[in-house]
Amino acid sequence: MTKKIIDAKPYKNSISAPIIKIGVLAISISVIVMIISVAVGLGMQIEIKDKISSIEGHINITSFKNISNENSKNSIIPKNEFLNWLESIPQISRIEKIVTKFGIIRTPVEFDGGYFKGISSDYNLNKIENFLVEGRPPFISQEISKNVIISKSLADKLKLNLGNNFQMLFSRGEDAAPSVIAFNVSGIYNSGFEELDSKYIFGDIRHIQRINKWSENQISSLEIHLKNHHDLDLISELIYENSPSNFDVVSSKEKYFSIFEWIELFDKNIVAILFIMIVVASINIISVLVVLILERTNMIGVLKALGATNYSIRKYFIYTSMYLIIRGVIYGNIIGIFLIFLQKKFKIINLDSNIYYVENIPISIEFYHLFLLNTIIFTICICSILIPSFLVSKVNPKDTIKFN
Repeated sequence: MTKKIIDAKPYKNSISAPIIKIGVLAISISVIVMIISVAVGLGMQIEIKDKISSIEGHINITSFKNISNENSKNSIIPKNEFLNWLESIPQISRIEKIVTKFGIIRTPVEFDGGYFKGISSDYNLNKIENFLVEGRPPFISQEISKNVIISKSLADKLKLNLGNNFQMLFSRGEDAAPSVIAFNVSGIYNSGFEELDSKYIFGDIRHIQRINKWSENQISSLEIHLKNHHDLDLISELIYENSPSNFDVVSSKEKYFSIFEWIELFDKNIVAILFIMIVVASINIISVLVVLILERTNMIGVLKALGATNYSIRKYFIYTSMYLIIRGVIYGNIIGIFLIFLQKKFKIINLDSNIYYVENIPISIEFYHLFLLNTIIFTICICSILIPSFLVSKVNPKDTIKFN
C-alpha cells in the first residue's frame, strides 16, 4: 500500500518528491560509506598483523640479555617440560626455534646490513611462500644448505637476482676475524612490509650455531604463532608468568607498539565515521517524515474528521518512512558490496607501503558484520522517526479542513 502511494503520479509530482529521493540517497550513501569503512578497517588490521606474525610470530621468547648473538651467553636452551607446556596451550598453533645474527651483506658492487634468520628443517614456510615472487624457499636437509631467500627490497638495493651469490660477514668477537659465508639466492619474497622486508634473510640455522659455537639445542628465540590474534594479550601474559626467570617474553604488540597504536587510531576514526553516517541518515529520514506530515496536513485533518485515531495515522507515516529506509539500505548494500568486491578482486586502489604497510587497500568483511551494520542503521533510523511522527497528534481537523 505504502509503495503504491509513494510511486503514484500525483505523489511523484509533489513538493516532497525530491526531498524523499535525497533522503533515500543519503541513507544509501551512509550505508555504502559504513560498509567500505568497516571492510577497509578490518582488512588493514588483518593484513598488517598477519604480515608481522608471518615473519616474526605473535610472541617471541628470548634471553633477558641483549641478543647480539655473538656468544652463547645470549642464547636460550628451552627445556622439554617448558616446550611441552607451550604445546599444550590450545591457542598456540606452532612453535618455531630461531637463531638470528646481524651481518654485513657484500656483493661485487654493493654492501648493506641485515639479519640472518636461521630456520630449521621443520620450520613452517607456508606463510613466507605466500610472499614469494621468485624462486623457492631454501631446502634444509642433513647437509648445511647455502640457499637463502631475501626480500625484494634487499635484492633491488644489492642488485641481486635469483641464482646470484653473495657473501655475508658475521662477527665472532672483538679478538677474532669475522666469519665469511657465501650464500645463493634461491628465492625472493615481498611481503609489502618494508620495515620487515629490509631486515631479514632466511637460511639454514646451523650456519649461525656453528659461528657462535652453539649446540643444536641453543637458539636465539622461540617464535610463538597463535591461531587467533585476539588471544595475543592473554597468551603473552600467560607465557610471561610461567616462563623461566632468564627468559624474556615480548609480543608483537609490544615490539611494534607504534604500528599497533596507529591501527587503534584507525579504529577510532572508523567509529567516528560510522557515528557521523548514522547521524546523517537519521537527520535525513526525520526531515523526510516532517515534510510528508506537513504536506499532508489536510489529509490528516480529513482522516481525523472521519474518525481515524492518531495512532492509525501515525502508523501510516511510520510505515512510509520504513519503506524508504529499507529501500535506501538495500541500494546501499548492493552498491557497497559491489565496490568492495571490485577492490578485493582487482586491487584498483594502491597505497604506499612505506606509509600504510600495505601495497593496496585490503578488504575483509563477514556476513555478521553486514548484518550488524544494517541492524544498527535500520534500528536507529526507525527510532528517529518515532518522535516526529507525534506531530500527527498536533493536527486539528477544524484548522485544516476548509469549506467553500
